[in-house]
Amino acid sequence: MKCEHCTRKECSKKTKTDDQENASVDVPSPAHENGEAREFHKLADAKIFLSDCLACDSCVSAEEGVQVSQQNAKDFFRVLNLNKKCDTSKHKVLAVSVCPQSLPYFAAKFSLSVTDASRRLCGFLKSLGVHYVFDTTIAADFSILESQKEFVRRFRQHNEEEPTLPMLTSACPGWVRYAERVLGHPVTPHLCTAKSPQQIMGSLVKDYFARRQNLSPDKIFHVIVAPCYDKKLEALQEDVLTASRGSRGTDCVLTSGEITQMMEQSDLSVRDAALDTLFGDMKEEEVRRHDGASSDGYLAHIFRHAAKELFNEDVGEVTYRTLRNKDFQEVTLEKSGEVLLRFAAAYGFRNIQNVVLKLKKGKFPYHFVEVLACAGGCLNGRGQAQTEDGCVDKALLQKMKGIYTDIPVRLPETSSHVQELYQEWLDGTDSPRVQEALHTAYQGPGHPANSRDIKW
Repeated sequence: MKCEHCTRKECSKKTKTDDQENASVDVPSPAHENGEAREFHKLADAKIFLSDCLACDSCVSAEEGVQVSQQNAKDFFRVLNLNKKCDTSKHKVLAVSVCPQSLPYFAAKFSLSVTDASRRLCGFLKSLGVHYVFDTTIAADFSILESQKEFVRRFRQHNEEEPTLPMLTSACPGWVRYAERVLGHPVTPHLCTAKSPQQIMGSLVKDYFARRQNLSPDKIFHVIVAPCYDKKLEALQEDVLTASRGSRGTDCVLTSGEITQMMEQSDLSVRDAALDTLFGDMKEEEVRRHDGASSDGYLAHIFRHAAKELFNEDVGEVTYRTLRNKDFQEVTLEKSGEVLLRFAAAYGFRNIQNVVLKLKKGKFPYHFVEVLACAGGCLNGRGQAQTEDGCVDKALLQKMKGIYTDIPVRLPETSSHVQELYQEWLDGTDSPRVQEALHTAYQGPGHPANSRDIKW
């Protein structure tokens, strides 16, 4: 079997010893809540091979493999357990941030509305000892807004001698890792420099929220709940703009499937709770999403913004035209028979290969491409929409898509909290802090030595 990222050589064959959603996890019961009996040391490791994410040994070094293998439920419970010890110097404030594409999975699995699923998830995590549970939608707001501004700037600066287009999205960590480690130039200059929602959420929690709570960043243990394993790799690269400069934005990534496994095996008494916000005692009143069928909808938001900003055209509903397959779609803005904007969505590695091939040949007609490594988009991340034998659970995925579509859409521009944070946290929308906190740079390709299979 060949890893989806691997184009230069065959990945070593792997034999699973345990299915990723089947590994044994011991969650404490109410009968063991007192004393040392409530130790979480019996938690078993979930064995996930590297082939279950979209990275191959061209993309992950042995050192990174060790660090990724430490991001698991066992590490999560280790911190929970330390908080129950008498030595308060080792206590951590636990904050969990949930990706919006994970919530439809919980709703489908437990036959709940997405709002009730978020409350059930939040209540469960707090019953374990988590202090705060956030929604990463606000981080995606920042990422989309910064991507919008960057596309308009690139469009205006583009010329044949120094092409700045097409702009390729950078929110998918599997795609970005492949672009950096395998493709390099001429692809990486086209990657949008806006940080991903996960990276920005790390900065919001470890910098903004930490200062608001008078906490040192290293006193917060930040967990992301996400639909795919690639986000575990992404967490290794997160640098947070803090005074200490030494704090990683995300300490641990757990997939939706890993969390569901805990919930199914737990007999703790759970009281539903509303999601927290970064703003003190305020609670999230309603789950919102961005305008994407199975993702954060960078294409739709950037397309509308560019049409208005560049051509003073108001676009209502974005019309997608399926081309090569259902995971390669096109959107155009036309006026008087002339194509003003040509955008595309390319999901899955086969479509990505076609994009890269045409880009390298200089025969690429698009101004912008939303690139996602997973066919079907983020809802189809390998950390959630899987059967016990590792195949896509098509019935579950279809149910999740319906649930996600029914979530109300909120435009990033309409978020008053985001505008407040630009001023309060980042000193304005065009300050040097915006560039440092919300943007990144990309490294060239390399072939890390001593590559290895990874187990989570």
